[in-house]
Amino acid sequence: MLIYKIFRADEWADLQAHGASNGAPIDVTDGFVHFSTAEQAAETAAKHFAGVAGLTLLACDADAMGDDLKWEVSRGGALFPHLYRQIRMSDVIWSQDLPFDGQAHRFPEGME
Repeated sequence: MLIYKIFRADEWADLQAHGASNGAPIDVTDGFVHFSTAEQAAETAAKHFAGVAGLTLLACDADAMGDDLKWEVSRGGALFPHLYRQIRMSDVIWSQDLPFDGQAHRFPEGME
């Protein structure tokens, strides 16, 4: 199963440059890297990245993260994937720009 992480340009650049990252400031504060499922990603973007351009969407394989990934109750009582270690470049299956069209972020078709 693919899970998704939204990064600002500087956060994505940091992961690429160093091969691993503690994530965004909220991830560092909370002690884990926040991810979303395909169904949760658009709401995550609207809630936490409203109006922000220059984002990158990362897709990662949840199964490959093993026991470091925990599914925990979060927004609205839904289970969200939380990674209790750094995110690594080797976790990233694909990445692509997440454009903002002035109203909402445009996610790629066919996200699973």
